[in-house]
Amino acid sequence: MSETAAEHKAEAPKKLNFAIIVCSTSRYEQVKLTGKVDDPSGDLIAQILKQNGHDVVYRTIVPDQEVLIKQSVKEALESSQADAIITCGGTGISPTDVTIETVKRLLDKEISGFGETLRRLSYEQIGSASILTRAIAGTSNGKTVFCLPGSPQAVSLALEKLILPEAGHIIKHARGK
Repeated sequence: MSETAAEHKAEAPKKLNFAIIVCSTSRYEQVKLTGKVDDPSGDLIAQILKQNGHDVVYRTIVPDQEVLIKQSVKEALESSQADAIITCGGTGISPTDVTIETVKRLLDKEISGFGETLRRLSYEQIGSASILTRAIAGTSNGKTVFCLPGSPQAVSLALEKLILPEAGHIIKHARGK
């Protein structure tokens, strides 16, 4: 790591407040129907964040619908509590996968290296299927937004290798400090 990057990371916030938005029509319908949901990726995100000293201040499940995804992300972006937002799911290539396209329009700046690096790391684990990995990150309103695939393996990889090491650093720059 360069000396400048090390200095910036040293000045970055260490404890962050995260919003988690799971984008999944099937999980949303399960919650509406039963009041309960099996959400392994959302649970894993929350668990990893908490184990690393961060807080989860907002968590929701929305269907794969542009309007509802946009509404949830905007709510988190406008919240005074959340520093960072993680969306999970709806990043595939089927016609109903609209998370990337929806969130991209809400970003002030896109961090293209996030998706590129996640695909490279994924390739090391799953091989050529990694080309189907769609993920983005960016900043908006002094916060950072990460859009992850819905698989627990992708969630774990992104959090441990990219988000946890860099989220505070990104937020420091997004806030202009």
